[in-house]
Amino acid sequence: MERLFPEGKNACYADRHLLRTASDSMTQPGTFRLALTALVLAALLPLTASAQGMGGRPPGGNGIKVGNGRLHPTLDLETRLDSGVGYFLDQGTGPLSPDLSGELALHVRPGLMLDVPSQKLALSLRGNLDYVVYTGLLTPGSSAATHLEGMADLALRFDPEGTLSVEVGDQLTRSDRTRTVALGAGILSLYNEARVRAQWKPGGGALELTPSVAYAMEFFEPLGGLPAVGCTEAECDPLAASQFNYGNLRLGVEGRWRFLPKTAVVADTGLTYRGYFNDTTTPSATLVHVMAGVAGLVSPRITLTAKAGWSQNLGAGGGGNVVALAEGTYLWGPTLTLKGGYLRAFEPVAAYGTFRDDRIFAEARSLMGSRLALHAAGAVDFIAFTGERNDTLVSLDLGPEYQFRPWLVGAVGYTLSSRSSSLSASGFNYTRNEGYARLSVTY
Repeated sequence: MERLFPEGKNACYADRHLLRTASDSMTQPGTFRLALTALVLAALLPLTASAQGMGGRPPGGNGIKVGNGRLHPTLDLETRLDSGVGYFLDQGTGPLSPDLSGELALHVRPGLMLDVPSQKLALSLRGNLDYVVYTGLLTPGSSAATHLEGMADLALRFDPEGTLSVEVGDQLTRSDRTRTVALGAGILSLYNEARVRAQWKPGGGALELTPSVAYAMEFFEPLGGLPAVGCTEAECDPLAASQFNYGNLRLGVEGRWRFLPKTAVVADTGLTYRGYFNDTTTPSATLVHVMAGVAGLVSPRITLTAKAGWSQNLGAGGGGNVVALAEGTYLWGPTLTLKGGYLRAFEPVAAYGTFRDDRIFAEARSLMGSRLALHAAGAVDFIAFTGERNDTLVSLDLGPEYQFRPWLVGAVGYTLSSRSSSLSASGFNYTRNEGYARLSVTY
């Protein structure tokens, strides 16, 4: 289960990556061959597998028939007015601005969706390439930060309806939304995670056991050529970010025992090892966590999950902390859902070894008629790193989405990302306002 900064795997971080590091300015990174190659391979693998032919009647609808399923090409066109594109030299030649500069950005995002259902081997693929163009209309010189992003997520599910099912998958993301919460602005991240997850439901399904293993790597490179004003630490210098490249191995077992028709005892235990490829100062971390609690229906309209436990670092840095999750969902009516809760997490992180996150979050979703959907989500994170650094993060995302045609969806919205830190560097202290308009076409 991912989280806002997926150093760990807890479910409450549903929107994953809401912290967006601001783009620094000066030079465009050289090549995207690794990202492009991996994206192409992720796209070709399922196409090859499904081309071998699977029995069964194909589903109706649009798209391109592939085996027993359909391939849907997609295209997103997005205009985003961003108050915090990056840090730039005043007038192109003066001193480095201490504040984030605004810009009008264009996103061209071709992609694909592929689903091949089967009782023996089901396949799912989501992917896109995102060309981010900074126009330079509001801040001269910002066009140098134009770059390529992308993502691909592939999942193969063996015997998905059986007593024992297995999922093998891989996720690749290239973005300026780094998953390492300790780092500052102006950094591009290339993240890849390979995973294997099994689900065993003996005795009719009252008991569920879900062992999993995942290995992730994240690589950093500068989007800009200069550190932010006030930067004296390596974690806020884009040119030094690559020293924090890491590998992360996670082993886990989740359990659920439904002792009542609508209530279950849940347990979550696992081990995480974090090692750094180039960093000789940050100690590797080996975290063991154990959590237990209950989940179920409190009433026909209210569901609740509550669990708590302990996470302990067995590595050289030591330390441990209470971890907990309390999350509730309220079905206000047939078209309105409210969700909120609290999370306490303890996870490994670059530069400091470990950090603790206390997060309060809320979300509302509403369907008005058959075509208009509204959403609003917000969160506040109080992050304490090992040592004396403390950060506070505030995030907000809201807006409507309207389906003009089955193949055409429009959306407008507003996002807020605010960060304040006990460290004074401007790369750790900023407020970013973004308004966007997007059209999504799906064949």
